[in-house]
Amino acid sequence: MPEWFIPFLLSVVTASTPFVFAGIGELVVEKSGVLNLGVEGMMIVGAVSAFAAGVTTGSGPLAVFTGAFAGAAMALIFGVLTLYLLSNQVATGLALTLFGLGLSALMGHGMVGKTFPGLPHLEFPLLEQIPVIGPLIGTLLLGHDVLVYFSVVLVIAVGWFLNKSRAGMVLRAVGENHNAAHSIGYPVNLVRLLAVLFGGAMAGLGGAYLSLVHTPLWVENMTAGRGWIALALVVFASWRPARVFVGAYLFGGLTIMQLHAQGLGIEIPPQVLAMAPYLATIVVLVIISRDSALVRLNAPACLGKSFHATG
Repeated sequence: MPEWFIPFLLSVVTASTPFVFAGIGELVVEKSGVLNLGVEGMMIVGAVSAFAAGVTTGSGPLAVFTGAFAGAAMALIFGVLTLYLLSNQVATGLALTLFGLGLSALMGHGMVGKTFPGLPHLEFPLLEQIPVIGPLIGTLLLGHDVLVYFSVVLVIAVGWFLNKSRAGMVLRAVGENHNAAHSIGYPVNLVRLLAVLFGGAMAGLGGAYLSLVHTPLWVENMTAGRGWIALALVVFASWRPARVFVGAYLFGGLTIMQLHAQGLGIEIPPQVLAMAPYLATIVVLVIISRDSALVRLNAPACLGKSFHATG
């Protein structure tokens, strides 16, 4: 096994986890019929809030909670504007991203250059000592921080929630036909607001992972477009949680590939490697959009449509 293979896999896990959180949160939001393009803004505010809490208190759990709370607070702004004041979802989401980028720059101005020790890893030394496959098992399955395992549990839980639970079926019904759901007594805007808050918390958690684990320091605009990739992941996954997880690791691998390619001496311009994840995003969306009937079949029918109760 090449010496670079294990570090590469470890880097992929770390790079992919923010995509899992942000992507699975946005999937739930869109399943309710809401299109929130502010994922990037929620992620960056979650990142700076978590880092500030971590540096100030030294507590990893508090920092993680703060990041999720900050993302949910940003989502609450979006939810009130779009669900109750009936502002345009696309325009409001874009404004939320711009607001988040500016707010994070202001909040993080005094933290540039500071570092955070990261979250503790769970260790399983006996399993990692197994010959040949021990290091591989340790990299892929063991020895990660708790958020990596939580991201896997989250995907399974969301899949069960959407397909097996009554509340999940109500959420899907609201996303498919909000007028019919309202006519039989379901609180459409409340269901959507709860979904939006969950999506915001997960985006904030993805941002928190970036600043606490992936690169445990604060850098302005450190999300670097990951929120937009998370949005594309939902379409790529056909609004299915398991596919979001697979897509997150695919794009995470592309993101980290540039660093390892340069380390191996592959003579490709670094600018080309840096744009690989975003180029792949565009290619995937173009391929998917060629079959518009398939997209309409999988997408929630009321996605992006405002609901106004008339009676």
